Amino acid sequence: MVADEFSVHSVPISPASTVLLVDDRPDLQVLMVKRTGRVAFAPDAWVFPGGRVDPEDHDPRLFAACQHLDDTSASDRLELPSGGLAWWVAVVRETLEEAGLLLGETDGIDVPALAARVRRDARSFPSIVTEHDLRFDCSLIQEVAQFVTPLGPPRRFDARFFVARMPQGQQPVHDGGEVVDNDWIRPAEALERWSRGEFNMISPTVRMLDSLSTFDSADQVMAVAAERREYQTIRIRDHETEYRAVVPGDEGYETARSDIEKGRIRLYR
Repeated sequence: MVADEFSVHSVPISPASTVLLVDDRPDLQVLMVKRTGRVAFAPDAWVFPGGRVDPEDHDPRLFAACQHLDDTSASDRLELPSGGLAWWVAVVRETLEEAGLLLGETDGIDVPALAARVRRDARSFPSIVTEHDLRFDCSLIQEVAQFVTPLGPPRRFDARFFVARMPQGQQPVHDGGEVVDNDWIRPAEALERWSRGEFNMISPTVRMLDSLSTFDSADQVMAVAAERREYQTIRIRDHETEYRAVVPGDEGYETARSDIEKGRIRLYR
């Protein structure tokens, strides 16, 4: 029997983490990376650094490197029975791999060299952390949203979105493989370019930029994220034309579709 390509059972849903790195430059901007056209999921799209939560992200050595957050608390925040801290670990690993940035202590650390090692073999990350006695302050990485890829794409993800400040004294360097470019951009500018068809993005990315565009500074973003507000559930407005994910209070929310895409957001004014 041939599986229905639109069946929820036909394409496994993988866990994923992605992070909005924010900075005042001098106004609020977010780091975005461009995916190569050779990947199956979101080719040529501008996204935030992130990717799949790998089995190795559950390594006890990585959990031990996470400061100010344990697995029980992390799992509670993500409404999981256990293993939630792996999502924070994946944020750190993917940011190092895709953007060449280390969200942790960097004294005496050659960050570009570590990024090169992780890019050669992501499974080496636990050994790298142990070798350099790396530590990650997970209280500075806040979970703010969850999106599940709609039916249809060749790969589907249950992605958690996080926010964190750009680490000081570092510069983003994309990997040149899966990621072919990076740029700092004002959320409103990214949305304007997307509306003109000049900046390819998928729906969750657009929605998170909508949320960021209501803030004036990185301080504001991080303060609201730390509150861990109640989730607001998205709906899809104008799904045949604009396809915009909206939350309560947005124009058209009451008449928007609730059966197209699954997502919920904590980051709002």
